[in-house]
Amino acid sequence: MRALRWDGTRLVLARNVAEPARRPGDALVRVHLAGICRTDLEITRGYLDFRGTLGHEWIGSVVAADDASLISRRVVGEINLPCGACPTCAAALGRHCTGRRVVGIVGADGAFADLLVLPAANLHLVPDAISDREAVFTEPVAAAYEIVEQLRDVEGARVVVLGDGKLGLLVAQVLGAAGARVRLAGRHATKLARAAHLGIPTGEPEAGADIVVDATGAPDGIARALALVRPRGTVVLKTTIAGRHAVDLAPAVINEVTILGSRCGAFPPALDALAAGRVRVAPLIDAMYPLEAGDRAFAHAATSGTLKVLIEPGCTPSAPRRPTPPRR
Repeated sequence: MRALRWDGTRLVLARNVAEPARRPGDALVRVHLAGICRTDLEITRGYLDFRGTLGHEWIGSVVAADDASLISRRVVGEINLPCGACPTCAAALGRHCTGRRVVGIVGADGAFADLLVLPAANLHLVPDAISDREAVFTEPVAAAYEIVEQLRDVEGARVVVLGDGKLGLLVAQVLGAAGARVRLAGRHATKLARAAHLGIPTGEPEAGADIVVDATGAPDGIARALALVRPRGTVVLKTTIAGRHAVDLAPAVINEVTILGSRCGAFPPALDALAAGRVRVAPLIDAMYPLEAGDRAFAHAATSGTLKVLIEPGCTPSAPRRPTPPRR
């Protein structure tokens, strides 16, 4: 099969990669679409020192599994592969298992390939109401919903989302749907226009927010968040970058600010929101590339002002194309 692999210095399209071996309990999936995430871009800049096939946002169909009822079903999959034997796993915190592998990020090949294998327990069936181009966003939408799960009640809260990229736009939609009073702050006119089209209030935020979410993908994001949050408010960190943060944490101590790290989330709330149309993702897609043009897809995704770029393994090689809106 083919796979887009990162060797530590460059992306390489390998054409004769052995199909992943399926063990008992695993499912073999044919990838329909996979999305380029900010984390993928950071890996190519040195984040986590990963080597192998990238890609952790995907939608596909099951080719082989122990459970015959899964065959040919459309699925998405959770990305964490915990050991299942440590105290953290025993506490139902497998997403935080210290020995975990993470699809396309840590120790496990990802979805920029024709085929992917992972435990069937990680799979979630995709409702017919959700198109492939929407379902490929399940993982980042789940990450946005993790904030709601962690904070429990955000209704009426004054929220500032810093960052007008893909995750910032998803977080703003999710928190708005949960009843928060959201304002999104960013630095790109085209992205802010996209936010306005989605009904997200934008503009320069005022200090005193109850919650500030750092989705900037920039080293100075946490400092900006601390300057905007009220005393005893909460700063939610969603930024992961290859570089180091240098920040004065004295304001967090003086103002007794809660700093909350937030990563992956559960898939069912994300799939429910996508099926119901509470979160709109199709307007975030800028281009789709065949697997053979993976290097150009990454270059496009890294261009300022770009939101989501998708890779379509089954697509015939051609020029990149803008997607048509999904049918409803």
